Amino acid sequence: MTRRFLFVLGSARLNGNTELLARKAAEQLPPDTEQEWIRLADHPLPDFLDIRHDDTAGTAGIVGPVQPDENATIRQLLDATLAATDIVIASPVYWYSLSGLTKRYLDYWSDWLRVPGADFKATMAGRTLWGVSALADDQPVVADPLIGTLNNSAAYLKMRFGGVLLGNGSAPGDVLKDTEALTQAKTFFTQEPPLARFPFENATA
Repeated sequence: MTRRFLFVLGSARLNGNTELLARKAAEQLPPDTEQEWIRLADHPLPDFLDIRHDDTAGTAGIVGPVQPDENATIRQLLDATLAATDIVIASPVYWYSLSGLTKRYLDYWSDWLRVPGADFKATMAGRTLWGVSALADDQPVVADPLIGTLNNSAAYLKMRFGGVLLGNGSAPGDVLKDTEALTQAKTFFTQEPPLARFPFENATA
């Protein structure tokens, strides 16, 4: 199928370093590649409530009290996610992991696994998850929890994982001074990502 990139912007800051780096990488995509950009701060999701084992959930099998057809933001994000061949999670490192906005979006993936007719897990299998992130620390290893979250999420859904493009930046625009990150951005989306594997699978392979 024709590649369609969904860029999920999880920063609380408009035009922050993570978004700037993501846009630099996106500039390298072929001109005919479809792109959709969604800023999560502009599309707030309701609090996520997991009631899988609550008798009040009824018989619909939906996780949480709000179904996609009852909330325009949830429906928009679900439809955009299902339509994408490539999902780019663009989240800065907040307290060594994903931003709260991004984590809430991923929490809804649990919800969507049980939406009738969505076939979320089967649809996502074989598609590609990417990450772009800016961090203030000069030691990239501090981003390992963020990278692990994305890798394991992709592994659970049998997706491919393209890794995380990391840049250094704290003040607005700092990442544009990170020449190494900008160089990596030029070829980031050209690689052929492997199927994601849990760390324990790599250890026993």
